[in-house]
Amino acid sequence: MVKNNSPLYLLLFLSLSLFSMEIIVRLSNGATHVFSIGFVLSLLFSIAGSCVIFLAANLFSTKTNHTLHVLFLMLTGFIYASQFIYAQFFRTFYTVYSVGNATQIIDFRTDIWLLIMENAFWLLLFFLPSLIIMIWGRRLFSFKKINGLYKGLVLCLLFIFHIAGLSTIWFSGQDLNSAYNLYYQNRDPVLSVDRLGVLTTMRLDAQRLITGWSPTHASPEAPPTSPDTVPELLKQTEKVSLEEDVEIESEPDVQVEEDSEYNVLPIDFDELISLESDEQLIQMHRYFNNVEPTEKNDYTGKFEGYNLILLTAESFAPYAVHEEVTPTLHKMVQEGYNFTDFYVPLWDVSTSDGEYVTLTGLIPKSGVWSFSASSNLALPFVLGNQLNSLGYTTNAYHNHTYTYYDRHLSHPNLGYDYQGIGNGLEISGGWPRSDLEMLQETIPDYINDDLFHTYYMTVSGHMQYSFEGNNIAHKNRAYVDDLPFSEQAKAFLATQIELDKALEYLLQELEDAGVAERTLIVMATDHYPYGLDHATIDELTGHEVDRDFELYKTPLIMYAKGLDPQTIDKPSSNLDILPTLSNLFGLDYDSRLFMGTDIFSDSSPLVIFRNRSFITDQGIFNSVTNDFSPHDNSSNEDYGDYTDAVSSIIDNKFYYSIRILETDYYENFQ
Repeated sequence: MVKNNSPLYLLLFLSLSLFSMEIIVRLSNGATHVFSIGFVLSLLFSIAGSCVIFLAANLFSTKTNHTLHVLFLMLTGFIYASQFIYAQFFRTFYTVYSVGNATQIIDFRTDIWLLIMENAFWLLLFFLPSLIIMIWGRRLFSFKKINGLYKGLVLCLLFIFHIAGLSTIWFSGQDLNSAYNLYYQNRDPVLSVDRLGVLTTMRLDAQRLITGWSPTHASPEAPPTSPDTVPELLKQTEKVSLEEDVEIESEPDVQVEEDSEYNVLPIDFDELISLESDEQLIQMHRYFNNVEPTEKNDYTGKFEGYNLILLTAESFAPYAVHEEVTPTLHKMVQEGYNFTDFYVPLWDVSTSDGEYVTLTGLIPKSGVWSFSASSNLALPFVLGNQLNSLGYTTNAYHNHTYTYYDRHLSHPNLGYDYQGIGNGLEISGGWPRSDLEMLQETIPDYINDDLFHTYYMTVSGHMQYSFEGNNIAHKNRAYVDDLPFSEQAKAFLATQIELDKALEYLLQELEDAGVAERTLIVMATDHYPYGLDHATIDELTGHEVDRDFELYKTPLIMYAKGLDPQTIDKPSSNLDILPTLSNLFGLDYDSRLFMGTDIFSDSSPLVIFRNRSFITDQGIFNSVTNDFSPHDNSSNEDYGDYTDAVSSIIDNKFYYSIRILETDYYENFQ
C-alpha cells in the first residue's frame, strides 16, 4: 500500500465515509427517491462535517491525530448505527433529549440485541471506515499536523460547502415539510433525516435543545380560512400573526355566553388580554378567543354519573379483532359504539406520545417527552382531575416499570393514584407482563366504590412478536397454532389474546359487582404494532395496507352493557377522545382549549398526522407528496385553497399545543 501524503486524501476519505453512512440510513428508512434534494444536502453537509472532524483531528502529533481519527469515526459510526437500529425498532429517530434518558431502552435489550444480530452486516458498514483507519490508516494516509495553509484551505471548504447547503435549502422551496421548513421552522425527525440527513438533523436537535428553540408556524403568510374554501364548521381558527402588533383581521372575537348551548367556560379573554403584559400569552388569548366552540348535542351528559374505565392498549390494531380468536374484543366493537374511521397516528415518542394525545387532547411537542414535560403544569381539563373533583375514585395502572417515560411524575399530575411495577403493583412472569394479571390485581381497589374512574396502560401487546422472546405470545401459543398465518402474525395475535382475556375478566367483574350497566369502557391504542413487518400487517389485513393513512386506522371502543349499538363513520382520532368523553360525561370544559373536537358534535372532522397530512370529510391530503384526494373523486386541482386553509388550521394546532406545554397556559383556568 502506498501512502497518499496529501492531507486532502484523508479529507476525501472522511467525506465519503460520512456520506455512505447517510445513504445506508436513507435506504433503510424506506427512501424511494435516493437521488433527491435530501441526497444533495446529505452530500454537502457530510463534506462540511468531515471538514470539522479533519480540523479537530489534525492539530497534534502524528500518533495522536491517527488515534483521534479512529475515535471520531467510531463515534460517528456508533451514532449512525444507533439511529439505524432505533429507527428499525421504533419507526422514528431518537433525539439528543432522548440520549439523556437512554436507560429506558435497557428494558428492550433482548429485542434490540436480536435486531442487531439481524442487521449485523449493515451495522458493520457503519464501523468499516474506523476499522480501515485503525488497521491500514497510517499506510494509506498522512496524519501529520497540518500547517496554516491547509487549515485555511479546509476552513474555506467548510464555509463553501455549508453555504452551498444553506443556499440549496433556501432555493429549493419553503413549502410545508420542505428542507427549509424543517431546517428553520419545524421539527420532524423522520422527514428531517430524509430531507437534511442524520448529521444535520442531530446538529439542529442539539442546537435547539441548548437554546430552548420552539417551532414556528410553517406558513405564517398563509391566508386565513374562509367559508369559500373551508366548510364553516371546520373553520375553527383564524391565522394569528407571530408579529406582536398585528391583530386578527378577518373575524370579530367569538363571544359565548355562559348559559349558551356550547361547551365553554365563562372565560373573559378580553380581560385576560388587558391584564397581560407577556406578548406570547396575549397572542394565545387572542387565538383561543377566536376558536369556534363545539355545541352541546344529544350526547351531552349521556354518561353523566357513570363509572369510566379508560384503557390505552399497547399496539392494538383492527386485525386483533377476531370473532373466534378474540371474542370479547369483537363483542365490544360490534355491540358498542363502532367507530369505523378512527385513527391513532404515530408521533415522535411512540407509546408516551400516543398516551399524551389521548389523555390531554393536545399534540405532543417533537423532540421531548411531552408527558414528562407536563408533570408540573396545570391540567385542569384531563379526566382524572375533572372526575376526581366530582368525587370519583381515580386510579391509574401500568404493568411495566412505574418510572418508564416518567409516568410516576406525569400520571399523579393527571389526577390519578398511580401504580406500576415497582411502586405497588406486583405481577409475575417475564417480559411483557400480563394484562389479565394486572386487572385481577387491581379491580378490587375500586370496584366497590360509589363512583370510579380507572385508567390502564397495558403492555401485553408489546413487540417483539415471536414465541421464543415474548412471554405472552409463548403463554397463548396454543390458541393460535392452527391459524393459517406466519409465525410473527400468530405471535402478535397471541399477545392480543391476553388483552382479550383481561377485558373478558373485567366485564365479568363489573357484572358480578352489579355496575356493568353504569360503567363505560373506552379503549384505544397507543400506536399501530410497528414491531410487525409490513408484509405481516398485509397478511393479517388480507390486502396491501396503505402506509400513509390506513396503517394508523384502528378501532375505538366505547362499550357499556345494554348500550344501543351505533356505527359512527365520521373521521376521528385519539386527539378527539378527551373532548368527546368530556361532553359525554357532561363535564364543565371549554372546547376551544382542546386541539381535537367532540366526535358527536356537528363540527367538521379533522384527523391530523405527525407530518401534517390530514383527513377531513372532503378528502385526504398527503403533505409529503402535496397531493389531495377528494372523497368524491373530483379534480384535486379545485382544492388548492382548501388544503392551504386546513394546513393553516393544523399549523396553529401544533403551534399552540407546544405553547400550552411551554407556558403552563392552563394555569389561567384552574
